[in-house]
Amino acid sequence: MKDKTILITGSTDGIGKQTALDLAKMGATVLLHGRNSGRADRVLNEIKKATGNDRIEAFIADLASLKQVRYLAEQVLEKHDRLDVLINNAGVYETRHRISEDGFEMTFAVNHLAPFFLTLLLLDLIGKRVPCRIINVSSQVHASSIDFDNLQAEKHYSAYEAYSLSKLCNVLFTSELAERLKGTGITVNCLHPGVIDTKLLKAGWGMGGSPVTQGAKTSVYLATAPELSTVTGKYFKNMKPTKSSRISYDAKARKRLWEISERLCQS
Repeated sequence: MKDKTILITGSTDGIGKQTALDLAKMGATVLLHGRNSGRADRVLNEIKKATGNDRIEAFIADLASLKQVRYLAEQVLEKHDRLDVLINNAGVYETRHRISEDGFEMTFAVNHLAPFFLTLLLLDLIGKRVPCRIINVSSQVHASSIDFDNLQAEKHYSAYEAYSLSKLCNVLFTSELAERLKGTGITVNCLHPGVIDTKLLKAGWGMGGSPVTQGAKTSVYLATAPELSTVTGKYFKNMKPTKSSRISYDAKARKRLWEISERLCQS
């Protein structure tokens, strides 16, 4: 992995931080992302010290803002001439109904629109040297249906339903992008990391889980495994491809979500 450059969103805490640490140990150039510069600097120095790898950089952006998502992409494009792996790891669980500065429901904004927009903004950079990989962190609690009239809690708000829907959006985005990128050398896969002891799990379910070392395993596997160089459009759990919900295979649903997302990101 010493010749690979990897960007991991939400990598100053939890699963993202562990994923960054594991990939840094393998010698990759790791681009950390976080919202807080102080925390990002601490994690950067911590990973450098733990791994002896000096090729660690930090980028700051609040993914609740499309303006800052664009700024993050611009900073990466300015400093790097290629990106081998993009791991869209950042996620939130909003216990109350909140609206982003762009006017979007916060869970939908951070968990879906941000990775959608960031990926499209970085796509040319990702494709400069193939094969390369895009990895989206979803969840086994992704929804089994999608109400396009309630994507942003237009009818009602439930914290769990908003989170579950956003994780389905991750799967649908993965499938549609994989289809659009067939034959380019860019693979797109998503995963369930496990029930992991993170702040998000505590916020949503009030419980702990397995250690973050376990939670990072599938992300690291998807980023590094040679046998996955041509595998695309799959949903992984415990480092194995598995079935996602039936709706996630609906071509019309994924295309409709793409069109809506594209329009919202351009508004």
